Amino acid sequence: MAKKDLNQNAFFILEQITNENSVEHTKNEAAVALGRLGGLKGGKARAESMTPERRKEIAKKAAEKRWGKKSE
Repeated sequence: MAKKDLNQNAFFILEQITNENSVEHTKNEAAVALGRLGGLKGGKARAESMTPERRKEIAKKAAEKRWGKKSE
């Protein structure tokens, strides 16, 4: 177990006393890495698979949502 600072120790003790959230949750590092990999390449791959017209439609819709006005 990694060394904890004073605040982390106090929080841990308080959790033990109140019996709330006494189980530490950890993320599966392999799943996190795989998800990040997909996220890094996902947008670029999606854009490459679309026609320029479709990308333009999506960009217009995003601008309308963001700025609250229609573009021509």
